[in-house]
Amino acid sequence: MTLILESHFVDSQGLRLHVRHRPGAPAAPAVLFLHGWLDHTHSFDGVIEHVPAHWRLVLLDFRGMGRSAHAPPEAHYQSGEHLLDVEAALDGMGLSQVYLVGHSLGGIIGTTYAATRPERILGLSLIESMGPLGGAAEATVDRLRSFLNDTRRPPRRKVYPTVEDAAARLRETNPTLPLSAALYLVRHGTERVEGGVAFTFDPRHRRRFAQGYDEAQWLAIQAALTCPVQVIRGEQGLWPDARKLDRRLESLRTRVAPPVMIAGGHHVHLEQPAEVARALTDFIR
Repeated sequence: MTLILESHFVDSQGLRLHVRHRPGAPAAPAVLFLHGWLDHTHSFDGVIEHVPAHWRLVLLDFRGMGRSAHAPPEAHYQSGEHLLDVEAALDGMGLSQVYLVGHSLGGIIGTTYAATRPERILGLSLIESMGPLGGAAEATVDRLRSFLNDTRRPPRRKVYPTVEDAAARLRETNPTLPLSAALYLVRHGTERVEGGVAFTFDPRHRRRFAQGYDEAQWLAIQAALTCPVQVIRGEQGLWPDARKLDRRLESLRTRVAPPVMIAGGHHVHLEQPAEVARALTDFIR
């Protein structure tokens, strides 16, 4: 891939966040891309090669992922901090209004941000992202217990002998991910260390959140959206059970059409970048 974007850094509550940017035409749409859990901005490279050349593109590395700074030792990653990162990217890049495109975790954060800052979001595209897993109210104490237990275990950064070994590990959890896409993710998401390579994300991201949304809270967030919403699904992707999916789709009151179904798995934007770009181009005007 030969696409070249400019690297910038913005401040989010004292953390240095990495943003990649392509200037666009004065009246062109500005589009902010939000990657998935433990991924980075380069996961969208294949897609943005196929979107209109006049769009202004901004791609954010969430805190503790990609080339963004890790949280300090005394801090913990929680979902609210990612909202701060989105706002920092918009403010730091001088964007008053944007379209949001989010994959998986990025779609969850994009949904919550669009619900709470509706005046800044022109449209929301959700790629393999229909909200968090949620959980029953009676699981709340177990979640808090897991959070405390996780903090007592020092974070462990696994080292892989080669880039190919790291890519093979990605494909274990994402079997539909092509080898070429896995290698691309790894080459941009690892660094050389003693004994091989290690992923650049902060291993503390693997800890459980202390708190999470229950189903009623998540449906309320989705129902609060006022911008047009597009849903893009991989035919072999990760989705809630049928009843939960139906409820969540129904609560997206501003959804413009049925979900766009594209052959592929959870990382469908890496498997079928041109198809995903075509769906985005049809939606973002």
